[in-house]
Amino acid sequence: MFYKKAQEEVPLEDKKESAEPLLHQNAPRRPYDFVLVSEKDEEDVEKTQKEKAFIKELNKKKIHVVELSHDDKKTFYGLRAPEEKFEDYRYLLKVSDSCNGEDVSVTLATRIRIVNSILNETKIDTGEGTEGLEDLMNDGVFETMFCLHERTEQKKLEGNWARWTAVFMKQPYDDIQKYFGEKVALYYLWLGWYTTLLIPAAVLGVVVFLYALAFFNTNPLIKEVCDSNITMCPRCEKRCPPWNLSDTCTYAKVSHLFDNEGTVAFAIFMAIWATLFLELWRRERAEYVSRWKVYDWSEEEEELILEIVNDSECKAKVFQHSFKRSTLVLVMVTIMLMVIIGLAHALVVFRVVAAPLLSESRWEFMRDNANVVAVMLGAVLHYFTIQIMTVVNRKVSLKLCELEKPNSFAAKEKSFTVKMFTFQFFTLFSSLFYVAFFLGRINGHPGNYARIAGHRLEECHPSGCLTDLFIQMAIIMMLKQVINNIVEFIGPWLKNCWRKRATKKLRRKCGHCYRSSCRDENGCVEPCDVCKIAEWLKNYQLADSDCFSLFNEFLEMVIQFSFTTIFVAAFPLAPLLALINNIFEIRLDAIKMVRLERRLVPKKTNTIGIWTMVLEAVGVLAVIANGLVIGITSDFIPRLVYRYVYGPCARGVTDTHCMSGYINSTLTTAYMFDNNPDEFVPPNQRHLFNVTECSFRDFRSEEDHSLTLHFWLVVAARFAFVILFEHVVLVFKFIAAWFVPNHSLRVKNERLQNKLDRLKKELKGRKRTKYKFKSTEV
Repeated sequence: MFYKKAQEEVPLEDKKESAEPLLHQNAPRRPYDFVLVSEKDEEDVEKTQKEKAFIKELNKKKIHVVELSHDDKKTFYGLRAPEEKFEDYRYLLKVSDSCNGEDVSVTLATRIRIVNSILNETKIDTGEGTEGLEDLMNDGVFETMFCLHERTEQKKLEGNWARWTAVFMKQPYDDIQKYFGEKVALYYLWLGWYTTLLIPAAVLGVVVFLYALAFFNTNPLIKEVCDSNITMCPRCEKRCPPWNLSDTCTYAKVSHLFDNEGTVAFAIFMAIWATLFLELWRRERAEYVSRWKVYDWSEEEEELILEIVNDSECKAKVFQHSFKRSTLVLVMVTIMLMVIIGLAHALVVFRVVAAPLLSESRWEFMRDNANVVAVMLGAVLHYFTIQIMTVVNRKVSLKLCELEKPNSFAAKEKSFTVKMFTFQFFTLFSSLFYVAFFLGRINGHPGNYARIAGHRLEECHPSGCLTDLFIQMAIIMMLKQVINNIVEFIGPWLKNCWRKRATKKLRRKCGHCYRSSCRDENGCVEPCDVCKIAEWLKNYQLADSDCFSLFNEFLEMVIQFSFTTIFVAAFPLAPLLALINNIFEIRLDAIKMVRLERRLVPKKTNTIGIWTMVLEAVGVLAVIANGLVIGITSDFIPRLVYRYVYGPCARGVTDTHCMSGYINSTLTTAYMFDNNPDEFVPPNQRHLFNVTECSFRDFRSEEDHSLTLHFWLVVAARFAFVILFEHVVLVFKFIAAWFVPNHSLRVKNERLQNKLDRLKKELKGRKRTKYKFKSTEV
């Protein structure tokens, strides 16, 4: 079928219709496992020598190499490994501990993985040292390398998976595993499972939002703000005038949508949801890896087997550890984190400076909502910072991994994943942590404001600080999902179009592909050079794919998982946005991977690797962060204290709402000298000057602005709630983890029965051999 595929992909103007069947009754030869491409440059003698030396090393390893030159510009090397390499792999895997003696078939995906390992382990001696394929590609000796798409399987995946009309269809995980390997299949299995479990979270988030919306116009806290005649102290100095609390009626309404009683229940649900998701994922994973017969697969043994297949005289790569290198890496990571936190500090300065400037805007909307606009601009700037730092974080992570000198690719991948996620997490969440836990709590009070870069720090609205956190999260999450998806899809598509245009002349000069010429004198089917070059050019013009292709997808989804769980108390609609994004993300990634990109080298695995530990860490952090958001950021605790200690109901008044007067209880009066926002008069001297009263949000005494008993009672209640919340939710998490087994009984019973059948078969085979031996002796 491979050769039929090569035949079909010749340009239409170069095709000739023929009724002659393509395939002979004899089996067709195997397709080429890999293709190397180099630019012709006869003037660069050193480059040509290295190219020939590398091909010579491949020949020594009995790799069949076909060289096809085209248009005097590019040279294509088709690589095909001998059958003995695959038989060696098959035998070593059968006798390994991880395989348990099971017979293993060598698929095309397995062949590609083996040849890829051989290519990466092949080195040439340059006199100054040895250089591998990666070094040669960096030096421009080879332009690129890629494995070929199988046209038949590719069309099959396009039909039942990689198309927009299949959005609500179940993914063909078995087909994905056969074509792209277990690593890609497990990514889509995880993403599909994550998307499915987002449905109940999204539904409950919408219910919480609708609950707040139902009491939108009747809530006494909103009415108190909207009907207030209180004058608030200026938000900044020199430029900001005093303002009326009633002017922020809309802001108070929005705050109530995301800071209400339902938020606590939803945060508890999402913390337990994160645990159930991981436990149920382990069950789902176990079912599929058992079906794919990689349940007991060992990454370490796989790498050893591939090394032996490449070189039977190889030596094991010993584990190394250096305290000096580890210390240096730790110092560099610390410095990098300080730089990232410094950027978050710069964003704070931007908002502090932007708010006063916006207060002088010509537009009334800007003047009235200067703080909100400053927060929104800060969020947009934060998004662009994230995009820039993503590139920087990757380069730094790679350099640190090289400094550590891990002994295997798997160890390097784990180390890189941890560093990259850590840097990305701090890049995305440093600013959010400031807004959640520091905004409005360290700004001081009139006459004694805290300053940064000569400007006053931001203050919270009298309705609370949670809306600022919501605005920051919503903008970053929506921008990141929408723009990233567009760039993710448009990038490979544009590259594909550009390369099609660049290789159009090359493909025109391929000539005509005649089916009769694809048979050799023995009747075996082998594509002619015209068919080969046409097929290779079609794969060459696709967008590049490498080991980072899948890593980028995982990183994006795990970051989204962090957004969905860590600060979900401030943004109950986050699971809904994640669900909508993921429904399209699955098909977008599938279309990109199957149609627009070169085929990924299939990788074998039985787990999503270090990402499982990352998700567990995020789950624990979600419990802590949500407890802190509800206990510290939201007004949930101060409202409870007011209701049961200071409110009308606590004093025995029953004819008013229990929360009446709450907003006024959170405000303290200050005195401005001659209505000047730069100068505040101490309360005990206000009778000596011509002063104007204004209010600010804090629990302070009006006599000397010292902290009141109300403040300390709220602080004690906040900490008590955080401790209680985290312990209760963690207990629920442990119960959920215990209640849901990691493996279903069906999978356990099937594995047990398979082992029993295999052992019986081995015993029968041994007895049969023993009987034959005795018969021969007689």
